[in-house]
Order: sequence, then C-alpha cells, then structure tokens
Amino acid sequence: MEHSLSVKGKRFDFGGTILYVLLTLFGLLMLAPLVYMVSTAFKPTSELFLFPPRFFVMEPTIRNFNDLVLATGTSIVPFSRYIFNSFIVSGAIVVLGALIAAMAAYPLSKHNMPFRKMIFSMIIFALMFAPQVTQIPQFLVINKLGIINTYFALILPFVAAPVGMFLMKQFADQIPDVLLEAVKIDGAGEWKTFWIIVIPMLKPALATFALISFIAAWNDPFSATIYTTTENMKTLPNALQTIQGGAGVVARVGTVAAASLLMTIPTILVFIISQKMVLETMAHSGIKE
Repeated sequence: MEHSLSVKGKRFDFGGTILYVLLTLFGLLMLAPLVYMVSTAFKPTSELFLFPPRFFVMEPTIRNFNDLVLATGTSIVPFSRYIFNSFIVSGAIVVLGALIAAMAAYPLSKHNMPFRKMIFSMIIFALMFAPQVTQIPQFLVINKLGIINTYFALILPFVAAPVGMFLMKQFADQIPDVLLEAVKIDGAGEWKTFWIIVIPMLKPALATFALISFIAAWNDPFSATIYTTTENMKTLPNALQTIQGGAGVVARVGTVAAASLLMTIPTILVFIISQKMVLETMAHSGIKE
C-alpha cells in the first residue's frame, strides 16, 4: 500500500508524519511532570489546593523559595551545607568512577592479561544485582575501615561501578589496535598512550557514565542515611525528606516543589552539557567481544 501522496512533484510521507506526531505527544507527556513541578514551585498558597487543580501557575511568586530558606534556616545545619555535601560527593563519584572505569577497561580490552574474560564476566554478573543487595556488606566494610561519618564513606562504595566498566570496555574495543601500536613504536609508554589516545577516544562513554553516575549520586538519600551519624554530613535529598516531614501541609507542598526544582536543575544542566556525546555513545557503542 502506498503511504505517500504526491503534491506538486513532492511526496508527502504519511507514515513519517504520524511517527513524528506520536513522538511529539510522548515527549510532551514525559515533560509534563517537570513542567508541573516548576509551576508548583512558583504557585502561591492560594493556588496550591484549588479544585479543580490548575496545571500552570496564574500568579507566580518566589514565596516558596523564601519558605525553603526559612525552613532549613531553623535547623542546626544551613541549607547551603546540604548543597555543598551533595556537590562534593557527586563530583567525586563522577570523577573517580570515570577514571577507575577507564583504567580498568583499557587493559581488559587491549592487553592479553590473564583471566580477562573471567574478570569481564564477573563485571557483567555484577550488573544483575540491585545496589540495595550489597548495602549490608558495604556497611560492614565501611565500619571496619573506621570511616563512618566521613566523605570517604559516601564516595568509596560507588567509585567502582560495573556499568561504567562495561561501557568503557565496549567502547575501548572499537579503538584500532594499529593506532595504539603506532603510538608505542613512536616511544610512548602505557601511561602516555592511555592519556593521549585512549582517554580522548573514550569521551562519549565517559560523558554517558558521568551523566548516569551524577544523577544516581545526586538523588541518592540512602547513603547519607546509612553512612553518616551527624546532620552536617547529610546531603540534599536528606534535607528534602526533612522538609517533607515538617509541619504545615499547605506550606510544605510549595516548599517541597521549590526544593525539588533546585535538585533537578543540576541534573538538567549536566544532561545538556553531555547530550551530544551521550547520543554518540548510544549510536556507536558496540557489543562485540
């Protein structure tokens, strides 16, 4: 059956048009919760519990952000401390995790090291387990090391990420062996080869892993709850939970929306920055051995 119409010598693609319309509708549907959160963050108290509820704010105000500062200002830890902790922990997990994953993927992919297939199989096997499964063993190890209630406790359990090693290894497989051999013939050692050849060619995979790990670390409330004992080591998701459990139902809705918006902005910025390289990874990361 012909699915195109010729108009003045040009073919109109009905199938493509329907596909674009459906994709646009699904995109708007997925965007709706984010738009509603932004709208709620700027709603005055009079609009928070209207019936029927309004999707868009009619009289925007920054009162909810002022209430957020006041709600956290009465605690023993300022709101800025939670933000600082989240940036320190998330940034360290991204940088160290990406570096360790790249350093592990390079020999697994390009060196004839013993048991490399078995090691890679163990990495694949580790992808089967949810993070919650390993929390008790991780806590026992962290407690034995004596680093409870430190930044190390919040960072170290997450820097060796199986998904990062898998991404890096699959992308490193596409680096031509002749290129690495040519660099070594020119006198470059392993470290120089790694930094000037391997790392630049792994940039799409690094960006993808950075995005995944940053979102996971930034939105994780459980690690700070388990591995910290004082309020000044808590992260932003813990502050959000504290606000949700506070008094005043009406005020709490707007304040929580304001806090959620502040939490979402960094993840959106990270995605915008890494979007191009993430899409390149999705398009070119093979699954060959």
